[in-house]
Amino acid sequence: MPIRGYVFDAYGTLFDVHSVVEAARAITADPATLSATWRQKQLEYTWLRALMGRYEDFWAVTEAALRWALRRLGLTATEAQVQALMAAYLGLACFPEVERALARLAPRPRAILSNGSPRMLEAAVAASGLGRHLAHVISVDEVRTYKPAPAVYALGPRRLGVPAADLLFVSSNAWDVAGAKAFGYRVAWCNRAGGLPEELGLPADHVVTGLDQLPVD
Repeated sequence: MPIRGYVFDAYGTLFDVHSVVEAARAITADPATLSATWRQKQLEYTWLRALMGRYEDFWAVTEAALRWALRRLGLTATEAQVQALMAAYLGLACFPEVERALARLAPRPRAILSNGSPRMLEAAVAASGLGRHLAHVISVDEVRTYKPAPAVYALGPRRLGVPAADLLFVSSNAWDVAGAKAFGYRVAWCNRAGGLPEELGLPADHVVTGLDQLPVD
């Protein structure tokens, strides 16, 4: 069956979450460790909140994870520095191939389906100039839970009006790949970092190292 549309994860797939390292240099000589610790706790908090049924939007989750990471690493930051790091999330850099990859997939609909809050996604899309390539920007805020909850993945087919089996879901996160595959999407894993797939019996249909390698049929 031909691919009738593409649904993209945002953070780590289109937008480089570790581009915050530049802002982190004001706080630590090891900004990469702060960025990695922050990102891991951010994901953990989404999973925990989903399991507990205690939703807060991704902006609140991201700030809580940052404050935890600062404490974990024994770093001191002023409130202004914390807010500067948070602001960096509104203008994350895209990976180099993203814009040409999205353009290549036209005219089929392309959408973002992300944990990000509407405000965060709107800011990131505006800062990157990707809006002209996207038919939809979909936030989990509509269902008030986080990936890999099936209710989140259901937003893609609902908004695009295309069955999940006819869509290609694209993520750089192996756990997200498994979640989308379990829901019923065809899935491409953008494995830029040479990571290992999850041991969940839900392999990706395609594995690429850049979005410009995605299949078009």
